[in-house]
Amino acid sequence: MASAAEQLASNLNWGSIGRATELKKRLWFTVAALVVFRIGAYIPVPGVDPAALAEIFKQNSGGIAGLLDVFSGGSIGRMSVLALSIMPYISASIIMQILTTVVPSLEALKKEGEAGRKKINQYTRYGTVILATFQAYGIAVGLESQVATAGPVVIDPGVFFRFVTIITLVGGTLFLMWLGEQITARGVGNGVSLIIFAGIVAALPDALVQTLELGRTGALSALFIIALVLGIVLVVAVVVFVETAQRRIVVQYPKRQVGNRMYGGEASHLPLKINTAGVIPPIFASSLLLFPATIASFQGNSGEPGWMQWMSTYLGHGQPLYLFAYIGLIVFFCFFYTTVVFNPADTADNLKKNGGFIPGIRPGKNTAEYLEYILNRLTVIGALYLSAVCILPELLIARGGVPFYFGGTSLLIVVSVTLDTVTQVQAHLLAHQYEGLIKKARLRGKGR
Repeated sequence: MASAAEQLASNLNWGSIGRATELKKRLWFTVAALVVFRIGAYIPVPGVDPAALAEIFKQNSGGIAGLLDVFSGGSIGRMSVLALSIMPYISASIIMQILTTVVPSLEALKKEGEAGRKKINQYTRYGTVILATFQAYGIAVGLESQVATAGPVVIDPGVFFRFVTIITLVGGTLFLMWLGEQITARGVGNGVSLIIFAGIVAALPDALVQTLELGRTGALSALFIIALVLGIVLVVAVVVFVETAQRRIVVQYPKRQVGNRMYGGEASHLPLKINTAGVIPPIFASSLLLFPATIASFQGNSGEPGWMQWMSTYLGHGQPLYLFAYIGLIVFFCFFYTTVVFNPADTADNLKKNGGFIPGIRPGKNTAEYLEYILNRLTVIGALYLSAVCILPELLIARGGVPFYFGGTSLLIVVSVTLDTVTQVQAHLLAHQYEGLIKKARLRGKGR
């Protein structure tokens, strides 16, 4: 039987969005914040020649710089003040999440509730500043060593340029971190995810124009473009289905008598997602595989060792070794990150403390083993799903000649963020509709 919340959600009236004043304010704030983010993506770092930078970036777009440029909405290609985007904050968050399962003191801090969460967030911000500083210094030194046919990328290299670049890029990352927190608190959806979402979506119009132009000139056939569009729609449908799919494990709570009344005895469920690891495995796998190509492209052919040249050749997009390594790393990180974010022993212990049990399974150790068994099976399916979604774009780029980076990671982020934002909008509408029902009931009570 559906719960009261599910019945209310099934009768949700999307037309009431115009009367939900609080929701409209949050939506407008979110849009305004994303507009500010896109404006910042066009403010360049001082002392960089844009023509020389564009030439160098075009040569190195096959490495990790091209992947990060997708997430930053083109900020790296323009070397704007937001070139680092929000990625240092995400990296610091992932590192802290892993450390909380490895370091006992951080694990104890995590269990302290709101105070512990604030402390962990503070450590995450410190880690963001450290990572952003190292990355900004690396970018400054790398730019100074680049020379294009139009001249050097950096107009006046030296200590002052490095200092200004570090301050500018770190400040841009901290501004985006603050902006993301403001969107989360005063807008709709997760602010950090929406910033990455806006950066990816910003590149779609150019990609569409390039594809249509190649179709007009005959470089791509009309049949191939139609098949590509249908394939994208099909992949999006599969991603939506898998990301919303759950394995619901029934949890039963015993009845208890208080005085002459019986309480409890209801049945609930423990939802386990098929793709528990989310988009973390493809991001980690892509970053590791693209490092050799990136280092080789910045070193040049003259100073490149033989082993580096071999790796950059056979670990290029579409190469068999690259595809097999990509799949292997995705599967590895799926299992690794799933063990980080979900602990069957802790879940079984919490169920036992609250009096819940899985029918047919003994509480405690047996429940933990059962949950781990189910989770491993789901992770296998999730790893195969992520591998298929991420390998298909690589084949289209290498074999089909698709002119834009239709990345599996980008697609997963766009679909996941869209689903999460729509869910939060729906939650705000449900709250508005519920408040309206309460007001009507009060008015009826006064009328009587």
